[in-house]
Amino acid sequence: LQGEGIYAGVPAVFVRLGGCNLACTFCDTDFEDYTPMEVSSLIEQVKRKSMESGARVRHLAVITGGEPLRQNIAPFCEALLADGFKVQIETNGTLYRPLPDGVEIVCSPKNTGAGYFPIREDLLLRIDAFKFIISKHRSDYDHVAEVGQAAHSIPVYVQPMDEYDDARNAENLALALKLATERGYRLSLQTHKLLG
Repeated sequence: LQGEGIYAGVPAVFVRLGGCNLACTFCDTDFEDYTPMEVSSLIEQVKRKSMESGARVRHLAVITGGEPLRQNIAPFCEALLADGFKVQIETNGTLYRPLPDGVEIVCSPKNTGAGYFPIREDLLLRIDAFKFIISKHRSDYDHVAEVGQAAHSIPVYVQPMDEYDDARNAENLALALKLATERGYRLSLQTHKLLG
């Protein structure tokens, strides 16, 4: 199940791509260990994993990483869309590549230590939602920065950072909830982690 954001709770097939240009210390994904694959092999695996008892039950393909826009994913996205999948990617917003119409983009900006940087206008025009990671314990992640979302009325989700500590995570959730209720953001919980 997609555990976060716009499609939370929707059955999905995840494609995690290797490599990231940021390598955040709190990242919960192993993006350095990967196996190179041809697009045709990826498509076949996505189709196979979308099936249950001979019927397609997963119509959403989520491409994440690492950072998906480090690679030319347009042909892969085109093939998925042509096969009837909804396609969502998650990017940190630092890179841009043209993507086919129909690809939905979630941008999760990261604070590089020098603050958040404005998102490129060409990418802003394609973003469907922003997801900001929230931590009460890190001043670089205790707020939602303005990176261009307001001018384009792009929905903002706030998601508590998982710091692998129940007490800290509870405080992160409380802060995310406070930001959501006071500023009109949407709360995103990592449902997949809640479900184990």
